[in-house]
Amino acid sequence: MSNITTAATHTGRTTRSRRVGQALALFVAPWCFVVANLGDALTSPNGLDDTTSRGALEISATHPLADKWLTFAAMLGCLLLIPAVLGAMSLVRVGAARLGLIGGVLMIAGYVCYFGMLFQGFATIALAEHGGVTADHVAVLDLTINQPFFIAVALTFVLGNIVGTFLLGLALVRSRAVPRWAGLAVIAWPVLHILGGSWGEVLGAALQAVGFAVVGHRLLRADAAGSGTSSATAPEASVAPPLAAP
Repeated sequence: MSNITTAATHTGRTTRSRRVGQALALFVAPWCFVVANLGDALTSPNGLDDTTSRGALEISATHPLADKWLTFAAMLGCLLLIPAVLGAMSLVRVGAARLGLIGGVLMIAGYVCYFGMLFQGFATIALAEHGGVTADHVAVLDLTINQPFFIAVALTFVLGNIVGTFLLGLALVRSRAVPRWAGLAVIAWPVLHILGGSWGEVLGAALQAVGFAVVGHRLLRADAAGSGTSSATAPEASVAPPLAAP
């Protein structure tokens, strides 16, 4: 019986560590994208667009150091978003399990692809720092982004970023695991990303960060409730009477 109690205690600690880690990721990851989107809005004046080869080179040539750190912030957000999404999925596994699963898987796949796209951006910065915006550099980047593999990765990111985030936010709303407004705040990101322009993206990212913070807080509350239940029942298990001898 003591072995069972020890195993239950170990499982409880593992579950608590996982939930705390996921909650911290929910608090931090979205703000990485707020920083990245805010920096992008501030360093992309005069209608420059970093989704084109020439625009990306011009931005990197003008703000190389800022571009490096903003790219790093977005990459950190991609890594932390994986445990963050897993934590959000665990909250909706009862009320909207299928919707949460589809949205969560799409988000994780999309942001893994986004991490690869961001890493490729350091090559753009290097080209901008060594030669600037030249016809050859533009041609190199055009060849890179027009490859079928790159297009597939980019489309996967778009699917996860827009559709995945929308579905996960909808799952949060339908499951009632968090206040309805928190799920709608998560949904605001894909909507404003499409319709709001650069500053709409900043607002959408901030709203998503607030929504995910509520999810993280709810996850910690669920963990505290689970820990209280485990500690209350553990003594009973430890004093259970032994089985009668045959």
